[in-house]
Amino acid sequence: MAGLNAIEHVVVLMLENRSFDNLFGTLYSKSAEFDGLSGEETNPDGGGQAIRVWTTPAPPNVMTLPNPDPGELFTDINQQLFGQQMPLGQTPTMQGFTTNYAKNGGDPRDIMHFFTSDQVPALSTLARNYAVCDAWFASAPCQTWPNRFFVHTGTAHGYPNNSPVHFPYLMPTLFNALDGVVPDDWAVYYHDFAQSLTLTRLWLHLDHFHLFDDFLDDASSGKLPSYSFIEPRYFADLDWPNDMHPPHDVGYGDALVAQVYNALRSSPQWHQTLLVITFDEHGGCFDHVPPPAVVPPSPPQPGQLFAFDRLGVRVPAVVVSPWIAKGTIFRSTVAQPYDHTAIIKTLRMRYNIQTPLTARDASAPDLGHVLELSVPDDNREPVVARAMAANPAGLQAARNAPLNDFQWAMHESAAMLAPLGTGISIDDHVRNLSTDQQPPVPAAQNAQQAAQHIKDVLASMDLPHAGQ
Repeated sequence: MAGLNAIEHVVVLMLENRSFDNLFGTLYSKSAEFDGLSGEETNPDGGGQAIRVWTTPAPPNVMTLPNPDPGELFTDINQQLFGQQMPLGQTPTMQGFTTNYAKNGGDPRDIMHFFTSDQVPALSTLARNYAVCDAWFASAPCQTWPNRFFVHTGTAHGYPNNSPVHFPYLMPTLFNALDGVVPDDWAVYYHDFAQSLTLTRLWLHLDHFHLFDDFLDDASSGKLPSYSFIEPRYFADLDWPNDMHPPHDVGYGDALVAQVYNALRSSPQWHQTLLVITFDEHGGCFDHVPPPAVVPPSPPQPGQLFAFDRLGVRVPAVVVSPWIAKGTIFRSTVAQPYDHTAIIKTLRMRYNIQTPLTARDASAPDLGHVLELSVPDDNREPVVARAMAANPAGLQAARNAPLNDFQWAMHESAAMLAPLGTGISIDDHVRNLSTDQQPPVPAAQNAQQAAQHIKDVLASMDLPHAGQ
C-alpha cells in the first residue's frame, strides 16, 4: 500500500453548487456499497402529490437545470433539509427541496432532476476509474463562502452566508501552515477571480496566485508545487463559466475536469500526484441522504446563531491517483465523515504538521487509505468531455445576465481588495476594514460589468487577470 508517502503534489479542483445525487445519483446501482438513487425518491409538490427524481436526454435547456438558481442562504438550506427555516430538531427529513425552490420562483420539478453519467462523461469516467466518496458532505449547511473558507481554514469563522462581506477574514490558513514545512511551495490557480484572495493572511503572498494557463504550463513542465488549488471561471466574459453553478451549463465544468486531469496525466509528476475534485456545497440541488452532526470547529462567536455542528448536504468527491484501485468507493474510517477539512487533514498528515487549524480538521479523516496500490496503475480509460457547440449569442446573453449572490459577493470583495492596489499598507488596510471603513462598491448590472471591475482591481494589485 503506497499511502500518502507516495504523494508529493496535491491538486484540488473545487467546483460549485451540485449535490451528490444531482451528478452521481446513478453512477452505480444503489447498494449497500454505493448510496445512490433508487429512482423512488420524492419531495412533495405542495398540492398533495409527490415529485419523483427524474432525468432525460441532454438538450441544452436540461444541461443548465436547475434554472433559476436555487436559494442558498442558511435559511433556504434549513428549509430544504427540515421543511422549515429554523429547524426544531436535528434529524433532516430532506423533504423541503421542492417547497423551497417553488418559494424562490422555480418549477419544483426541476430541483428533482439529476444528470446521467453520459451527460458528465469526464467526471463520471474519473469516478469509475479511480475513487468516489458517497459520503462526502459540505462542511456546513451554508453558502459558497463559508464552505470555501472551510477547505482553506477549517472554519467559516461564524459566517453562514456569502453576503454581506465581512472583511477582514483573519483566520489562519492551510497555505500558511504549509509554509512552515514546505516554504513557498503552494499556488492558487484561477480563471477570473480567486475567492481565496479574500483571506487576509494570504495578502503577503500574492505572488502565489496565477492564472489557470500557468497551471497547464507547470503541469507540463513538471513544476507543480506541493499544493495546488484551482478555482474555476465564475463569470461569463471571454468564455463561458465552467464552475457548474446553476444555471451554468455543466458541460463546461466537465470540460474543465477533463482538462485538469489530462494535464496531470501527461505530466512528469503524475506518479507523485493526488487530485481531489469536489464541490463547495449542494447549491439547493436535491440529495436524499440526511447530513450528520459533526465536531464544531471552535466555540461559537459572540452573537453567532449557528454552532456549525451539522454538516451540509452531500457533494460529489472524486479522488484520482495512479496509486488508487479502479472502481474504488470509499467512506470515512473514523467517527467523523468526510467533509472539506479532510483536505487539510490529508496535507497535515503528509507533511507532519502537528497543530490543527481547528477542532474540525483535527477530527477529520484523511485520504491515505484510498491510496492502496503497491505499484502505480496507468491502465485507465481516456477522459473526454462532451464537445460544446459554439453559441456566441448565448454567451452574450450570459454576459448580460444579472449577478447571482456568489458573483455579487466576489464583485463586492474586489472592491474591498481595491485599496491594496493604491499603495496602502496591509496593516493600515486591515485596520480600516476592522473599523468599518469599507470602500464603496461600484454598481454592476450584469456579469460582464462585474468581471471587468474584477479585472481592473487585479491589474491594480499587479495580479494576472483574464484576457491579459
